[in-house]
Amino acid sequence: MARRGGRATSRFSQRTCPGKVAESAVWLSLWLLLAPSAAEAGLYTASDQILLLSPGNVEAALINSTAAMVVEFYASWCGHCIAFSPVYKSLARDIKEWKPAVNLAAIDCAAEDNRKVCTNYRIRGYPTIKFFHAYSKADSAGLAFKDFSRDVRSLRHKIIDKLESHVEAWPPACPPLEPTSQAEIDIFFETNNVQHLALIFEDAKSYIGREVTLDLLQFENVAVRRVLNTEAGLVTKLGVTEFPSCYLYYPGGNFTRLPVNIEARTFYSYALQRLPGVVRSGRPPSFTTFFHINTTEEPWRPFNKSRVYMSDLESTLHYSLRVELAAQPVFKGEALRSLKKYISVLAKYFPGRPVVMNLLKSVNSWLQNETSGQISYEAFKDILENSAQIPNAALPEGVRWVGCQGSQPHFRRYPCGVWTLFHVLTVQANSTGGSDPLEVLSAMRNYVQNFFGCRPCAEHFENMAMESLMEVNSLSSAVLWLWSRHNRVNNRLAGALSEDPKFPKIQWPSPEMCSACHTVKENGEHRWNREQVLPFLLSYFSSSSILTDYLESESQILEKQKKKHVGQQLALLAQKPVERRIREALDSSKPPPSPQPTVQEEEEEEEEEEEGPQDEAVADEEEEDGGEAKPEPTPWSKAEVEAGRGWRLVHRKPSIVGMRMREQQEDIVDLDSFVNQHYRAKALRLAASSRVKQRSLQRQQEQEQEPRSAFELGMELDGGLGMVGLQPLEADPELDVGRQRKRLQKRELSGRFLDGELNHRGRWMSVLSIGFSKLDISLCVILYFLSSMCLLAMYLFFKNRLRLRRAKVALP
Repeated sequence: MARRGGRATSRFSQRTCPGKVAESAVWLSLWLLLAPSAAEAGLYTASDQILLLSPGNVEAALINSTAAMVVEFYASWCGHCIAFSPVYKSLARDIKEWKPAVNLAAIDCAAEDNRKVCTNYRIRGYPTIKFFHAYSKADSAGLAFKDFSRDVRSLRHKIIDKLESHVEAWPPACPPLEPTSQAEIDIFFETNNVQHLALIFEDAKSYIGREVTLDLLQFENVAVRRVLNTEAGLVTKLGVTEFPSCYLYYPGGNFTRLPVNIEARTFYSYALQRLPGVVRSGRPPSFTTFFHINTTEEPWRPFNKSRVYMSDLESTLHYSLRVELAAQPVFKGEALRSLKKYISVLAKYFPGRPVVMNLLKSVNSWLQNETSGQISYEAFKDILENSAQIPNAALPEGVRWVGCQGSQPHFRRYPCGVWTLFHVLTVQANSTGGSDPLEVLSAMRNYVQNFFGCRPCAEHFENMAMESLMEVNSLSSAVLWLWSRHNRVNNRLAGALSEDPKFPKIQWPSPEMCSACHTVKENGEHRWNREQVLPFLLSYFSSSSILTDYLESESQILEKQKKKHVGQQLALLAQKPVERRIREALDSSKPPPSPQPTVQEEEEEEEEEEEGPQDEAVADEEEEDGGEAKPEPTPWSKAEVEAGRGWRLVHRKPSIVGMRMREQQEDIVDLDSFVNQHYRAKALRLAASSRVKQRSLQRQQEQEQEPRSAFELGMELDGGLGMVGLQPLEADPELDVGRQRKRLQKRELSGRFLDGELNHRGRWMSVLSIGFSKLDISLCVILYFLSSMCLLAMYLFFKNRLRLRRAKVALP
């Protein structure tokens, strides 16, 4: 019903109600001095299980609600309100299971927005508690608790009295609280479909029966009825001699007494909630074969509920250090300080195996020596993975939950592991004689605040820490503080969707685990025996009590780490050839540095470039003496590579130009290699041009000595322009046969060179590039641009004239 009421609240739109501004200067100063934090969030937060009222939701919560409402009207500056707030919070935790019938709320009347609401409900002093029945009318001002005690028990009894004062139709969400009779019990199973019926025998002034009835309100397959000691028929039939006492009644008249350590409300409620088949409303029923069924992604691991497992602790470290911390790529500021404190506490108090402790100490030493203002997670991960290969140091990878495993993959696990880890650390700090009682708790607080993935959980924990963490003044009180806050969280999460139905949230330790930890006050209220709780915690979380079942051996952990490092190194080595090929490809696209050849080498190179082309596999070589050209393969020699010519060719092999041995399947042009070849050919033509000039001067001198002849058309390639030119013929054809043969060979080689260049680069590119200088191309572009501008101007001029002529014709 509380959940239905919450949904109903969301249907109302938020409204802002302006409050009165008038306030005395004294009250204002007290408000500023005494409660600066209350101005931010009041005395209560959402983690206190108290509904915070405001002008936007007060009507939905108090008017026509299916649940009765208990509301505290307070002022955050009021000293009595501040002193009463812990009692009200304890009341909310105590009657949490009553929420379908009763809900607790609070409103800060010191807040300016809430002032009008408090005035409408006739609030004159603080704190004021009012009770609103279910289905209250809009004009209802509520029933005030007069002279209420600052005690949870008395407040609980007053709430029951107000519930029973309901005069209209009984709210369906509230169970029957009146005493039952033998006649009703005889036909109970005929009209109710439940598995267990609990009869609590008590006197008329006792509230235990009604309290237990409300405690079991959210559970199915069980019903609770109150039987007075004056109901002689049932008392005689069951042979009841003690009041209070609880009996389980079954169809056919069978009954048995409920076994509990102490005849009190808390023990009755706990025992009844653990009966077979009793589950929270909406939860699936429990099966006795659960522990033999694999209901998770991993095989179920049987475990002892009364022991701690090292596998849970190491799994928590793995997830914390490798998964949760990885969410922050860089640690700096408060996050870096929190990380250092967290690792320091682990290295100091974690009761791990030698390989794990060696690694934690290595990581802690590295962190403490880091003086920079920030640390990347990648650097932290290198140390965590032991990249430096420190001997006998490793943290197991993966999770293997045992005591923290849940019935489904989304239940328990890591949150359970975090609580267990910090319980162990607080106990270890107490056992080893730590100097600072807040060392472990502050590290946990900072870690949760900065790194814990569940942000609402982190906010709730921070609220608890702000409330009472500074009260811890000893190592033993630190152990008890963490235990009490863990129980508070269990109380808040009991019945939530995150609760594992197979492992319900209870006040731990249970009476079965530590019966001496539970006791009652003189008035019958439950009380924790802290003198027995502390020894139990010190024994339960002791390093000597931790079980090492389901763990991998240290040799297996080190072997896995070694294989991982070897695999990473092989992967890096495999990447190096790829990187080298990429680097060579990039270098090949750049013009190589030209070496400074000697004069003789330059002349030889120019001679070869003029006379014929060079190929990577085959090159033709001239024979001056024999007068015959013998083509034979001339691979690059070591001397040529050292001289520079071979170096250029070798480093051009990855490019398309260098791959001449492969057959060209498609007519595809590589623009980068094409540009490189274009400029290289241009350089060769310039060099050949200079050589031709020298040869022309030499021929001119020879012709002056010999008789001159007529000119005929020569087909030699002009090295400077690449065009066909006229060359002189010899006067006597038989004068020098060897020279003529040599000239013919030159012509053939020149034509072959030209054909090779045209075929490789594309004939159309050769036609465009041969015979035109840069000046010619520039003049063409300029003339084309000027002609375009002239045509455009003429077009605009005649278009304008035509428009003016048409306009004149249209005039009358």
